[in-house]
Amino acid sequence: MSTIKPFGDTLDDGAVQLSFTLPITWDEAADEAARQLVTKMGFSDVAVVEGRPIAAGFSFFVVYARTPVAIDVSTVAAPAASRDALDMDGVDALIEKRIGRKLRVVGACIGTDAHTVGIDAILNMKGYKGDYGLERYHGFDVYNLGSQIAVEDLVRFAKQREVDAILASQVVTQKGSDVANFTALAELLEAENLRDGVLLIAGGPRVTNLLAAELGYDAGFGRGTLPSEVATFIARRIAERVPA
Repeated sequence: MSTIKPFGDTLDDGAVQLSFTLPITWDEAADEAARQLVTKMGFSDVAVVEGRPIAAGFSFFVVYARTPVAIDVSTVAAPAASRDALDMDGVDALIEKRIGRKLRVVGACIGTDAHTVGIDAILNMKGYKGDYGLERYHGFDVYNLGSQIAVEDLVRFAKQREVDAILASQVVTQKGSDVANFTALAELLEAENLRDGVLLIAGGPRVTNLLAAELGYDAGFGRGTLPSEVATFIARRIAERVPA
């Protein structure tokens, strides 16, 4: 089966659930407005199953509906940066054998983002889900700059320390702030003539490898990423740059 539709009760019934807020006071007319809005989106069998006020002049809705749209998944390609990850000893052995020195890695939550759980899970010694962070590896020198780091400061640090890889994390995505910050970082590295010499990696719960590539990054890692997956990618990619 390559062509698929969402389903709720029966395969290919097209059933979906939507939730959204409207800037109107809640009443039965507001429910009807929500129903008509979803109908105009192209859905059928629309039913408002929940409508309630959430603030003065604002209402929240949960809607069930059906879509006629299907997609041929055989035409979809989105290669992941995570593949055949090595364990910590394997990464350290690869670095020692192919590169012969420690790799310098800096990570930070850029812009005004203050969420460090993700970057800490990758870099801190304890790691995530029993998978040790890069600080525990013998093959890495790790600098975790924390949160709310301006891209200018991150680039300046990377230049001073001659880092091999930059891990930029973004959790907040409101109004495209993540894309704007990721783009600013990539562009500044280009302007400083540093881009070709550094591995640039984006991370965050809504980051995909495909999005990262579109923004000019070498890789993107999203939710559920293990430290060993990032470590393996860095070690392998830099090893590829070393003459045999």
